[in-house]
Parts: sequence; C-alpha cells; structure tokens
Amino acid sequence: MENQTSSQQTLFVLDGWNRKILAFSADGSSNSVVLENCGGTPDGIALDADKRHIYWTNMGNHYDQNDGYIERVDFDGSNRKIIIPPGTTFTPKQIKLDLENGLMYWCDREGMRVMRAKLDGSDITTLVQTGHTVSDQLDQTNHCVGIALDIKNGYLYWTQKGPSKGGKGRIFRAGLQIPKDEDPAYREDLELLWENLPEPIDLDLNVQTGELYWTDRGAEPKGNSLNRASVNAGTSTEPEILCSGLKEAIGLALDIKNNRVFYGDLGGNLYCRKMYEDMCCYFFSGEGKYTGIALLAEGF
Repeated sequence: MENQTSSQQTLFVLDGWNRKILAFSADGSSNSVVLENCGGTPDGIALDADKRHIYWTNMGNHYDQNDGYIERVDFDGSNRKIIIPPGTTFTPKQIKLDLENGLMYWCDREGMRVMRAKLDGSDITTLVQTGHTVSDQLDQTNHCVGIALDIKNGYLYWTQKGPSKGGKGRIFRAGLQIPKDEDPAYREDLELLWENLPEPIDLDLNVQTGELYWTDRGAEPKGNSLNRASVNAGTSTEPEILCSGLKEAIGLALDIKNNRVFYGDLGGNLYCRKMYEDMCCYFFSGEGKYTGIALLAEGF
C-alpha cells in the first residue's frame, strides 16, 4: 500500500455515530475531520472530484417519517447545501453519481424504492418501487439499501436487505431507464440475481471485470462479510465470500486501478483488502460507526 499512488488518494468516510465526515489518506498515515455535524443519521457518500463536492445521504431522525434528505458540501467543508429536501425521500441509503450525465442515484429504505435526480436536486424520479402501504413498509424484504451503476451497459443494481439477520436478502438488476409505458412498481426488465442472502447492504461494481462486490451485515457464517460475484455479459455466478467476521459490515469502495477494496463496519473498523489476495487487514480502528465510504483517486 505504501506507494505514490496510495499517498495521493483520499478515503472519505461517514461516521454515523459521531455524525462526521472524515478524510483518511489511503496509505493510512493520516486522517482529518471535513465536517463536524452531519445531522440526523448520515449513511451514504459519493464524490464529484472535478467540482470538489461531497454528496451524502441522511436517513433523518425518524424511520417511520418522511424526513430523510441529501446534502452537499465542498471538500474543505464549506458551502454546505441541502440538495434533496426532507419530504421527498424517507430514509436514503447508499448513493452513486453518474457525473457524465449529471445524475445521482440512491436507494430509499423505508420509501421502498430506487430513486434518481439531477445533481442540483431537480427532476426527482422513482425508478423502482417495491411497496406502497404501511404494511409493505413493515416488510423489510421491500427495503432497498445498496446501489451500483453500470452506465456503459445500462444497468443498475440494488440490494433489498430483508429482516435483520433474517436470511431473506436479495440483489436485483434492472435497466437505468424505465421501459416505455411501464410503471416503477411493475417493471418487466427487473431481474432477481441472488436470494436467501443473510442481509446484503452496500454495493460497488468493478466495471472492468464485471464483478459486483457487496457487504453483508447478516448472521454468520455467511453474514458479516465482504462478498463478490460476476455479472459480466449479463450473467451471474454464485457469490464468493472474501472476508468474514466483520462487525456489522456496511460501506465499501473499490480502488480498481490498484486492485483494492476498502470497507467498514459499525464496530469502528475500516479495512483494506487486495481484490485477488486472500488476506484482509485493518486500515483503521476507532470509536465511530463507519457507514458510507468513497475513494478520491488523487488531489484532495
């Protein structure tokens, strides 16, 4: 890890317990606080490197109320702004940016949907709807959590985690665009890739290899783990557990150039692993609960 590339990289991490945005050098040598008070329950994070913007989701203060929101701040912690206001998304979770097309995508857990908007917060759209009623909302198999994008091939991927450690988690795929004359709740292009997973949370996609990575905070032996499976060429393979024994695993970020995976858990641990080496190691251990993770290639 101690190379010039690593020293130029920065890992932005949400501390959901202390409500902070932290910045770590990707060689593990230093860390700093970017923003002291994120408010509510911060969960997912994404970066616009060119404009030096950090976007993050906040699940709000009440999971049964429509009070989640998405904010943006500059890399230096200035110019904080609400992009998606309370009342438009219940409990936004993982977020991903399509910078080429000026779009953001996120999962809304209690809202039971996958959503999209322009980077300025306009044109809010529901792409997938898994339920509508209060009864549907109480069924955690409808809860959408993690999201990954394949812009080149026109796919989005997301997790529906199921009940805590319930073994009913699933991962789906659908097109980035709703088919003509179809409804977000009744899409014919929706594909179920895997089911009966412990409790899948965040996703990331290696666009070069067609491999999907995800964290799972469900029951061991398959849960509390980092996982990988191929979705290359429209197919899927059986999931492979890369690392287990985590403490409520959530956030992750791929460093495709250097074949590394960064991931974290609610036990206050950040980890780094080579993609194709059978070894997991601590990157940092502290008193926070680390949720969202995003990697800046260079230039912080």
